[in-house]
Amino acid sequence: MQISVQLYSVRDLFAEDADAALRRLAEMGFRQVEPFGLLEHAETLRTLLPAHGLTAPSAHASLLGAEDPSRVLATAAALGVRTVIDPYTDREQWDREEDIRAIADRLNALAPLASEHGVRIGYHNHDAEARPHEDGRCGLEILAEHLDPRVVLELDTFWAAVGGSDPAHLLTSLGSRIQLAHLKDGPLTGDVHDQVPLGEGEMDVPAVLAASDQLELGVIEFDNHSGNLFTAIGRSFDLLTTHLQEYTA
Repeated sequence: MQISVQLYSVRDLFAEDADAALRRLAEMGFRQVEPFGLLEHAETLRTLLPAHGLTAPSAHASLLGAEDPSRVLATAAALGVRTVIDPYTDREQWDREEDIRAIADRLNALAPLASEHGVRIGYHNHDAEARPHEDGRCGLEILAEHLDPRVVLELDTFWAAVGGSDPAHLLTSLGSRIQLAHLKDGPLTGDVHDQVPLGEGEMDVPAVLAASDQLELGVIEFDNHSGNLFTAIGRSFDLLTTHLQEYTA
């Protein structure tokens, strides 16, 4: 597993001074980042990522809602992005299996187009996708049953837990379908303002990491944080680095 960081975590500094934000992350030891708003920030990323020795193996961009998905995928390919993650669909679409299957069909329809551009697509959950249905499966599990093998998942472990599913179980049961994960910690009430560095909140981080051996990317993210953001990111980075050193020892 490679360690990355979602740039949404540092969105305020990135908007004010993208060069300073990326320089700070590189100085902390990051070599990978995960951009958001890919089309909006493409020119900035094209210049500043290589300037700071950074790559973006994954990125968030709306595909299901895009007027021109091909443009999004072409932009990703030009930036060296390998996986474009659609980060959101309406919460109401996760209550019925037929609606979830419709989402899978829309993602599947984009898979051949992504392949033409040399990239792949993925989907990122929030809490709605992790709510258990009457049969015990959550929406993300139902989605996975209907996805084209070329479509991968990025499991947001925090929102999975907030939604009522065990992220470690999902990592194990869905196996190689999940190739990326957002790793974050905080209260399982879902209050993003109280998110904390990995291992300092209510998430069972050891269980999540123990089930993460198949992941390509572990992406640190803070939806929000009440303290020093870069200090918090650094503490999460240190925990993951220590885990990987112990795993490979």
